[in-house]
Amino acid sequence: MKILQKINKTFMAVALGALIISSASSCGKNDDPIPVVPDPPKNIAQIVASTPAFSLLNEAIVKANLTAALSTGTLTVFAPDNDAFAASGITSATITSLTAAQLTDILTYHVVGAKVVAANVPASDTVKSLQGKNLYASKNANGVFVNGSKVKTADVSAANGVIHVISSVLTPPTKTIAELATATPSLSLLLKAVSIAGLVPAVSGAAKYTVFAPNNAAFIAAGFPTNASLDAAPVAAVTDIVKAHVLNTNVFASDLIAGAVVPTIKTGTTLTLGTPPTNVKITGSAQPNSAVIVGATTVNIIATNGVIHVIDRVLLTP
Repeated sequence: MKILQKINKTFMAVALGALIISSASSCGKNDDPIPVVPDPPKNIAQIVASTPAFSLLNEAIVKANLTAALSTGTLTVFAPDNDAFAASGITSATITSLTAAQLTDILTYHVVGAKVVAANVPASDTVKSLQGKNLYASKNANGVFVNGSKVKTADVSAANGVIHVISSVLTPPTKTIAELATATPSLSLLLKAVSIAGLVPAVSGAAKYTVFAPNNAAFIAAGFPTNASLDAAPVAAVTDIVKAHVLNTNVFASDLIAGAVVPTIKTGTTLTLGTPPTNVKITGSAQPNSAVIVGATTVNIIATNGVIHVIDRVLLTP
């Protein structure tokens, strides 16, 4: 009997051990691990706020009370980083000195109310900003640009759109091409020629022109030293000259590719572009190339209806 009891105890111990091992093994196989929930993607405002290189941009956004606006919807933001602010001469003190309304006007000019990835940026076109004025976007062998400002880092994905990091702060234009020429004394002879050609309404209206604008010295060198000399010339000749300086699209300095040929609004006349240095001439002309005058107030002068580049020679055919 004692031997039987001992066998039974031994059997029960072995069975209990097997049950425990089986139970432990079963738990290991059937229980799912605790899932790791990823952080939700950040919206545009959150990305800006959490990126040290955007500290000045974030400061401006907060002062303009635009954090909520940049947290929802579907947006594209052309975002200047701190280096871009520095290149544009804008410091924290500058931001402090501006009102919320002034900052809103500037910042909303950097925003498009749709998602536009870099691959979908056109070769040259305009797009309406949330501020209301046109942005001039382009893509070429040099990269992707907006208003001539290079996109340094493209397609930063956000929960509510995309960010493109740009190399300068964009300034909303306030004047048309005609108004800019009127306000620039060194372009008075060009303005006179445009008036004779009957093109003032065209360069005053909504469009996306590029004007290679000869300054007064260029007109004087071409034999038109005064308004009277332009008045004395045949209207058709003056009109042809003016039209040869105008493109029916936006072309910034960053879009000028050496050897590229672009049509003007003068039928049958094209311009051949050169760089470096940046220059332009009528295709097939024996005249020297006209250089684009380099300077903050002579290149990429942005208007509400296009862009102006000041040149040092009137474009003439042989």
